[in-house]
Amino acid sequence: MNRIIVAVDRSETSQQAFKEAIALAQALSGQLMLVHVLSPMEESYPNAIFPIDSVYTPLKSEAIKAHFQQWEALEKDGLTLLNALTAQATTAGIATEFSQALGNPGQTICTLARTWKADLIVIGRRGRAGLTELFLGSVSNYVLHHAPCSVLTVQGIPKT
Repeated sequence: MNRIIVAVDRSETSQQAFKEAIALAQALSGQLMLVHVLSPMEESYPNAIFPIDSVYTPLKSEAIKAHFQQWEALEKDGLTLLNALTAQATTAGIATEFSQALGNPGQTICTLARTWKADLIVIGRRGRAGLTELFLGSVSNYVLHHAPCSVLTVQGIPKT
């Protein structure tokens, strides 16, 4: 087991998952693939609300421009995170690469695990339960059921 994918974002649970992945990669002389998924379902994703009329207006132009600026900032923030974590892992002596993608986080992580031929996925679990999990879904639950390899979940503080 030396090819380890770790799903990262700015959450505390993700930081714990990253630390676990570092420890495993060091113990197993493994390599890391960091993955950050930009998802329209996440709170930080910019809203794409534009005026509905079919006429091109300055208001619509400004709304579209603002959306793309928010999108670029989100994308840049993700790359900054990935570069910082890659530097930490490299300093720890671990061969590390990263990927940032747009899409459904669970599906994206599982697809990357297949194409990169991962031996393990390390992912944080935020502890959503009840209606929150029903409506927002659970990335870790999806990955547990669809991953082509073993999955280690790192438990966060449960939220209801």
